[in-house]
Order: sequence, then structure tokens, then C-alpha cells
Amino acid sequence: MSAHDSDLVRDADETNDRRPGTPRRGTGFLDGPLTLRTTPSATVGPYLAIGLTWPDGPFAVAEGTPGAVWLRGRVLDGNGDVVPDAMVETWQADPDGRFAHPDDPRGAATTEGFRGFGRSDTRDGEYAVCTLKPGPVPDGEGGWQAPHVDVSVFARGLLDRVVTRVYFADEADANATDPVLAGLSAEQQATLVARPTEDGYRLDVHLQGDSETVFFAV
Repeated sequence: MSAHDSDLVRDADETNDRRPGTPRRGTGFLDGPLTLRTTPSATVGPYLAIGLTWPDGPFAVAEGTPGAVWLRGRVLDGNGDVVPDAMVETWQADPDGRFAHPDDPRGAATTEGFRGFGRSDTRDGEYAVCTLKPGPVPDGEGGWQAPHVDVSVFARGLLDRVVTRVYFADEADANATDPVLAGLSAEQQATLVARPTEDGYRLDVHLQGDSETVFFAV
């Protein structure tokens, strides 16, 4: 044996469980053939701000655009604590109820500079998206959905995004006939309705707890 052999090799002989010249396998905890198993699922955090956000991500429309508003809020965990490394994505129609996408059967949004999509992290304690208040959109059955913003939330501890909506408190008449809100209790509806502020609207997202936001299976 060479001087570089380990103690496990030097001590191996016929009187123990080590074959001469062969080191014992690892620490001894592996007592059978090595098999590869499915690894635990990875969560969607916590490095959401690295490569997934960009400087103008929060701007579904440029600040200063006529009619632009800020949609803001916190993302809270089950203890009511702010989640500082979440990411919020929004997708919505323009004020005419049209989406910035060529597949919209009524024609794509025509509001100049409006892209319909926003992405904001919560490093400053809350998400903030500059956008336009959307108009009503068809419900696919001859009726209308109240103005709303579709929201996806990504955060540590989540195996997948959670999806919710933001409605607007000053659209009470439209909200009263919205087919999605109609299927929820008053308490559940309250978790989806944003309140007006000086520069737009505010709605906190509760991931868990007594005030848990209503999330949708999509």
C-alpha cells in the first residue's frame, strides 16, 4: 500500500467487514445499493428579484399617462408579517376592456403604451404597479365581468404561484353582478376588493391566516 492510503484502507483485512485494500463505503450509513429517488419539490423563492424583475417591470403603463393609477399592497404571511421577497405579477384589460394581445377576439388594446402586464417585487415592503383601471370584460356567457386585475403571487414557501384577482370598491354595481364574486361569501369578497387611495388603489394579499385571500385554481 502507498503512504497515501487512508486509515480505512490500511486497516482493512480478513477479520473485519472491509475487504483488503478496499475502503469502507462512506460513513457506514449506506448499507445497500445506492438508488436515486425523487428529490423534494423546490419552492418558488426566495431569489425572485434576481433575473425575474427589471427596472420598468412595475409599469404596465408609463407613469404620467392620463388615467394612470398605482395599485399597491403588502404580501403577508400567516402571522401577519410582511413577506419582503415575494413577487407579484398582474395581467389585465385596458379601460375599454381589451387585452394587449392579438388573440383578443374584439381586437387588441389600443391604449398607447399599455402592455397589460406588470411585475413588482416586495423588497420595499409592498408591491406597486402603475397601470390603468381596467374596463369590464365578457364572461363568455353573454354577460360581463366587473373590472378586475388578475394577480399571480410568487413567494418563499410556495411550491407554485397562487392566483387571485383585484376588484375595485368604487365599482359596486358591476361587482354586484360579477359571476366570480357571486360565488363567494361577503367575507371572501372583501379579500379581493381594493380601496381607493390618493394615487390609486390598495389591497393586501394574505397568504394564510384568518384573513386569507381567496385564491383560484387555474
